[in-house]
Amino acid sequence: MGKLSATAVKAAMRPGRLGDGDGLFLMIQPGGGKSWVCRVQKNGTRRDFGLGSVSKVSLATARERAREIRTWVELGLDPIFERRKVRGIPTFRQASAKVIAANSKTWRNEKHEKQWLQTLETYVFPQIGDLQVHEITGPMIRNLLSDIWLAKPETARRVRQRIGTVLDWAYASGYRETEAPMRAITKGLPRQPKQDGHFAAMPYTKVSAFMVKLTERESFSRLALRFAILTAVRSGEVRGAAWEEFDLEEKLWTIPASRMKASREHVIPLIDNVSHGTIDVVTRHRMI
Repeated sequence: MGKLSATAVKAAMRPGRLGDGDGLFLMIQPGGGKSWVCRVQKNGTRRDFGLGSVSKVSLATARERAREIRTWVELGLDPIFERRKVRGIPTFRQASAKVIAANSKTWRNEKHEKQWLQTLETYVFPQIGDLQVHEITGPMIRNLLSDIWLAKPETARRVRQRIGTVLDWAYASGYRETEAPMRAITKGLPRQPKQDGHFAAMPYTKVSAFMVKLTERESFSRLALRFAILTAVRSGEVRGAAWEEFDLEEKLWTIPASRMKASREHVIPLIDNVSHGTIDVVTRHRMI
């Protein structure tokens, strides 16, 4: 028989903790809020598990939940994981949606989200999309990767990374008892062929002659390349440049933080050759 009664729980007002016995406590906050906590200790480790607000969980229900948690601990089970299973474990497809929604706030453009969805819908969901995340095993992941591992090595590596991210979320959320064995999966796949490295950089002594050659014919691609060389920016920053970023009177190009890799605004001074040469030619093309 517990020490508390329904009447005592309702009447309790003083901030603090009241014990019912067997590790069940009524927690009273300074603001008047009341909640249940179950405290369990095993092998020298103590853990507290919240059981819900008094306004939603009765004393009888709190006692039942506390007994359930103590039983799980005695059996060597993780109460958090077991409670997740009771509420329902998401499928890989459902977990992917939650991961994408959480990460899309930090992605700088919609393209990354579309790439995630496209690769998962094409290579992952047909095989494991409807399985619950705790059912997904290393061999399952290895099998779906093996279909594209050699034929599409870069895509396969991205798919592997995205599967790992989703299953890491599932493990951290208590939906899996173990992490996905991504390292072992990779070792179980054949070695991918080496990719060619980056293009060799042009020797600086040849740049001036190359710049002259670029002016032999006007086109958007040649103008963009000249502009990138003269301003020393990444190609993506040139391709995504908007007219409102340029102040031709002050000879300044201000790239907003949202378009910069470091997420910091970048201001580039423009010389006459850049501001009134390249941009003016691009403007003429645009008007035509």
